[in-house]
Formats: sequence, C-alpha cells, structure tokens
Amino acid sequence: MDTQALAAFLAVVDEGSFSAAADAMNLTQPAISKRLASLEQSLQVPVIDRSQRKLALTDAGTRLLPHARRILDELHNARLALSADNAEVGGHLSLIASHHIGLHHLPAWLRRLNRDYPEIHLGLQFMDSESAFDRMRKRRAELAFVTLNDAMDRSFEVHARWDDPMDFVAGNSHPLTRIETPELADLADYSALLPDPGTATYRAISRLFLEADLTLTPEMPTNYLETIKMMTSVGLGWSVLPRSMVDESLCVLPVDRTVTRVLGAVGLRGRLLSRPARSLLSIVDELR
Repeated sequence: MDTQALAAFLAVVDEGSFSAAADAMNLTQPAISKRLASLEQSLQVPVIDRSQRKLALTDAGTRLLPHARRILDELHNARLALSADNAEVGGHLSLIASHHIGLHHLPAWLRRLNRDYPEIHLGLQFMDSESAFDRMRKRRAELAFVTLNDAMDRSFEVHARWDDPMDFVAGNSHPLTRIETPELADLADYSALLPDPGTATYRAISRLFLEADLTLTPEMPTNYLETIKMMTSVGLGWSVLPRSMVDESLCVLPVDRTVTRVLGAVGLRGRLLSRPARSLLSIVDELR
C-alpha cells in the first residue's frame, strides 16, 4: 500500500476537501485526486463518497481511517528509530501553545532551546487548548502545551504537567472588593468574565456555582486571558485568573474556594518524539 496515497487520504479527511488537502501537502488538486484513485484501485473499494455535496467517507473509508493513521505513525517511528543518536540535535520541531503558556512560560524555554540547540527550527502555532487537541489528532504538531482536562481522550500522552493555581479577582474599584470575606453568593450578583464555556477553567468555576445552587452570569466570553484581565481591571466584572497574572491592577477576592488548573505538554500516544522534542521537554523540566 502506497504511503503517499495514505497521506493524501488523511489530508483530504482532515482538511475537508481535495483543494484544502492539496494546499496542506503543497501539491496540485489533480495530484491529490490521482493518489486517492490509486489508493482506491489498490484496495478495490471507494474510500471517499463523491456523490455527496459535502465530502464524506464511505464505510470502507471509515474502517481504513484508524489503520492509515497507525501505518503512518509507525513509519514516523521507524524513521526516528533509525536516526543516529550521536548526530547533532537539529531539524524541524512543530509546536502548539495556548496563548497563556505562550506568553508566560514559553519564552524562557525557547530562549534556552535556541541557545543550546541552534540547529532546531521551530514551527509554532498559538490557539486555545481545545483547538490544539483537534490539531494534534490531525498530526499538525509534535507537541502541544495546553491546559489538561478530564475530558482529554486516551489518544494523548502527557509528557509534562504542573499545577497553575488561580485566584478570584476584581478591579480595585469593584463593589466586591469592599466585602471583607466574599462568598460565591456575593459573586453571583455580578457579571463574571470567564473563558468560553468549552474550556476546563469555565467548567471548574461553573461546577462550583452549580454545587452551591447559584447562577453564574458570564459576560463577553473570550479565551484570551490578557483580555479578561484588562476587562476585569477596569471594573466590568470579576474573574478567576492564574496567580502568576495578578498584579496591582487587580484585587484578590478571599473567596473560600480553591481553583487550580493543570497545564502540561502532550503528544500522541504511540507516536515517538523526535530528539528536538525530547530536548525541549528536558529544558521545560529543568526550568519549571
């Protein structure tokens, strides 16, 4: 079975169209179509349903999908296993980082990586953690630095993790700052500035209010914590932010609840890490 044809098949599935797959693989659309035709000819069964207006897999294509990913992962692993361990650490390293980790953790790691391993060339993408998991499933990066959560499926392997304690905060002029020991019921009277409901942070806060039989009133959700910090500091609502972000523009609210999220580095289970990736993880472990 032609691995290039399998790669084209996966690109079509992941990108959602032949044209997008061609762009992703730096090929022409006819070249993608030719590889898919070759794959279907070798299997003697269609894998893409071309009768639908929207691209869809046939039953055979659905069954082929996990095998195709495993075959290409094993080819990736074989290449790494055959590479010389005594060679200079270099080459391409594709990373994804959440915006918070990219701003507050990644710079020190990459500064050290660039100093110690100047032959490593980075491909870096920034996005929210939920989008990062989707990109990793499509093999668009080798490592992702994200917020870990209990909904993360078993296809991911955690290579590093650390706690990120968070505080309830409000702007210095917010009415909540005048309450000596505010409770969740006090916070429920005001707007909350929180990330999108699909995030682990939002789910943790929402769970606290649900258990206390209180209504959470979120306003203007955004996954950019720096934006949430700014809106909180000018008095638009209260929030829960990483302790490392709290400064004189914010007042910590001594709410009797503990909120801690877990940050970490994830790769795909069963897919070996390259030497550049392992070198970065060693730096993360040392500097963290």
